[in-house]
Amino acid sequence: MNFHLTPGRMAELAVAVVLLAAGIYFYRRPKGADSKADSYGSQGAVILFVIAVIMAVHALGGLDYHPSAAEAEFLQAHSR
Repeated sequence: MNFHLTPGRMAELAVAVVLLAAGIYFYRRPKGADSKADSYGSQGAVILFVIAVIMAVHALGGLDYHPSAAEAEFLQAHSR
C-alpha cells in the first residue's frame, strides 16, 4: 500500500489517536461505589472508538478512490 501522509492527514491521524485515548479513558475510568452505572463502560466511549477508527482509516488513505484500469481507461477516453 502506497500512501502519503500530508500535514492534514497527519493532523487527522493525531486527532484519531487522541479520540481513541479519550475513549479508553471513559471506558476504563473507575466508577464510584454508589454509582448505578454499569461496570462495562459507556456508550460514549464506544462512539469515540468508532469515530477514531473511521478517522484513522481515512487519514491512512483507506477511503481514497482508486479507479481500476478499466475505469481509468474509460475516463481517459471520454475526457477529450
